[in-house]
Amino acid sequence: MSLDADTEYVGFWARVGAALLDTILLLVVSALLLWSIYALSDWEQRAHTAYWVEFAIGYVLPVVAVMALWMLFASTPGKMGIDAIIVDARTGGKPSTLQFVIRYLGYFVSTIPLGLGLIWVGIDPRKQGWHDKLARTAVIRKKRTRP
Repeated sequence: MSLDADTEYVGFWARVGAALLDTILLLVVSALLLWSIYALSDWEQRAHTAYWVEFAIGYVLPVVAVMALWMLFASTPGKMGIDAIIVDARTGGKPSTLQFVIRYLGYFVSTIPLGLGLIWVGIDPRKQGWHDKLARTAVIRKKRTRP
């Protein structure tokens, strides 16, 4: 999808909704994985594997899942639910892997100062948060027509 008259930048509340859906899906997947691993192990085995399993599921899985979805679809399930995709802000094409990595790391920059970089989506004319600005990306969708 390119930046043209038929597209619009996705605003703050739509992106909050998409992020909430993504978070819920990730929590469900993580909980099911943890339950299945711990339900099948005995107490002694849990003590040896708990740290690594929880680290992998709590920290590694989200990074891998988000990066894989971004690279494959330029979107996440939440963004797909609102017909939104991540694009290169200059060309409207698919961002590079480096842009996706910068965008992911940019979430930390956006979140640390009281979430101001995320709130920026509601202020910016192109609806870009600081993570978008750092990575030179934008979140767009086809314009919705109202009846």
